Amino acid sequence: MTSPSEILRAKLNLETAQLAWPELERHFARGVVVKIAPGTDLVDAALQFAENNAAAIQAWLEDGRVARAELADAEDWHARQPRFWAVVVAPWVLVQEAAKELDS
Repeated sequence: MTSPSEILRAKLNLETAQLAWPELERHFARGVVVKIAPGTDLVDAALQFAENNAAAIQAWLEDGRVARAELADAEDWHARQPRFWAVVVAPWVLVQEAAKELDS
């Protein structure tokens, strides 16, 4: 039987999309962007936020896997114009820089 967490994980996975910095900038201005460190599963992080798992989120905040985006991040993103994987877990927009594609 499929658990509610598994259903929610699948829903969050389907809602994950790529976007560019100009699309993310307005969310940053609202103070709702949370960056997810490389190597951390974006959908797993979104699931923890959606399920309000405060203990896991706090642990990830402490070890740097999750952090509120700051002005220095915005300045860096504006300069580099990276693409992001993003998923909304209201009110938050969780983002992770997309891996750079190799030139062929």
